[in-house]
Amino acid sequence: MILSEDYLQNLFDKTLPHLHAAANCGVVLEGSIAEGFGNSSSDIDFLLIADSDADLPTMPSLLFLDGRRVEVRTRSVRQLAEQFSAVTAAEHGDPGAVPEDLLNRCQRLLRSFPLRNAELVAKVKGLMSFDDFQATAREWWAHHARQSMRYALVLRELGQEEEAAAWTEAGLLQAVKSWAAGRGETYLEPKWLPLQLDRLGDHPLATRYRTLASLDASGLDPATYLTESAQLLADLGVAGAAPGSEQITVARADGVTTWQTGDRVHVVRGKQDVFVLGDRAARAWRSLVFGRPLHRVLAAADASGAPHAGPLIARFLRFGLVKAAWKGDGPIVPAMPLAAPSGAVTPPPSTAQPLVAVGGAAVGDAEAIALVPMPARRFSAAAMILVWSNVLVENAREDLVGALDREQWSVAELSARRMLRFALRGVLSAYGVNPLPPDSEVVRALALLPAGAGTDGIRAEARRLETPTIGSVAQGSAALTALDGFVALIRQATGAHSFPSSFGSSDGWRQTLEIGYDWLRLGAHLDADLPLDEASDLLSSGGAQPHVATT
Repeated sequence: MILSEDYLQNLFDKTLPHLHAAANCGVVLEGSIAEGFGNSSSDIDFLLIADSDADLPTMPSLLFLDGRRVEVRTRSVRQLAEQFSAVTAAEHGDPGAVPEDLLNRCQRLLRSFPLRNAELVAKVKGLMSFDDFQATAREWWAHHARQSMRYALVLRELGQEEEAAAWTEAGLLQAVKSWAAGRGETYLEPKWLPLQLDRLGDHPLATRYRTLASLDASGLDPATYLTESAQLLADLGVAGAAPGSEQITVARADGVTTWQTGDRVHVVRGKQDVFVLGDRAARAWRSLVFGRPLHRVLAAADASGAPHAGPLIARFLRFGLVKAAWKGDGPIVPAMPLAAPSGAVTPPPSTAQPLVAVGGAAVGDAEAIALVPMPARRFSAAAMILVWSNVLVENAREDLVGALDREQWSVAELSARRMLRFALRGVLSAYGVNPLPPDSEVVRALALLPAGAGTDGIRAEARRLETPTIGSVAQGSAALTALDGFVALIRQATGAHSFPSSFGSSDGWRQTLEIGYDWLRLGAHLDADLPLDEASDLLSSGGAQPHVATT
């Protein structure tokens, strides 16, 4: 670890007076520092284990002590036993269905460093064999890698080369995480992957992954990149995603119906969203035959007067109007673990300008009584994600600063990319895009936004910053300056220019909680999706941190 046990024990001694109900608890250090990673910006993550059956809050408390951010979580023995039981059950079912937060919490505990009440800590860790967990983590990552690569093959068939390359990149990362998990490197957070591979030592598969980690890094054309990546995926132990023309089929999406008035075709999704189709899109829609291989669907579209229908069908797919399926294995449902939750993309309303700001909905003038052109639940969900994206930007910036301080160039590049993507989550949410596209597609998803002076500049700058190169102090400083300017540009456009520095001080964190709490109350009233499970604890506590003792 980069910190000594004596330092950690002393830091916990300073933490203890700020907590209540901490007596006799087991205490462990978890997270990146316990794993042997971390840097000067890394949180100190303490988990307190109560030998009880209590329902303890899932939301952490943040303290600022001894020049460090200290994160405190609590779990009872019963809660931890239930977590391990849920993961164990998945070993005999579908490992890919295990919620990522559950897997992450179990992994962090199993690899944690004990600080207090070692006997209780050992008892809890003994609830699950690390070998069994390792196997589950390996299969969990393999499931996601398989789905990502299959989706990349779908997008290639539809002529979406950039998106296919992005999902290929995601699939490779997930596959190498599966391979590394099989060798004991089970830490989930992808930003430390370069250091995990370093720790595993020289290996031909790791070398090939570094060469193919992205389309730009590979120097290959998109078609060759996907072919070579699919082979590496198989060599990493992930089967079931080999290229082929007959495996991919077009499938019907649940809850989607077609409604036609005269010559105009509408597609209704979930009895809630209506898409109106132009003439060419309508011809492509009518050409779809569910259950038929995708390459035959495209050929039929060409023959029926809808040539080059691939990009249109790709939009139907993104919007959840149709599905792609793998013959004999059901729908293709890609996901990016430890990233923004994704689903069917909803484009912004056609008349949209920025609709959502941190301080509320956009309004034209003082006397306006304006109807927000999106459903209330989606409006509140987008607003909550807008707030949360600003928090994550702050967090990613701290990671970037810490990585630069330690000259961890690969970690710095990943942190810079995360900072950019989190900022783009905010601008997409401000324009009403909800649910969001996966993080691998957020730069290209800016094409959903209306053209104009504000969005054109954001699109151009996002493209420039998408693939940072950081290999020196000078490059790192330049990347940080450029990203700070980009974040300022987006915050000005989305009404978040005065957003507090969430992780800089206790006062900044308090202001962040206050902003989040206001939007959470509205979201809870509308039964909207919360941006993370821990938000419910903020609601139940009335906007206060759950573990900090009141004075």
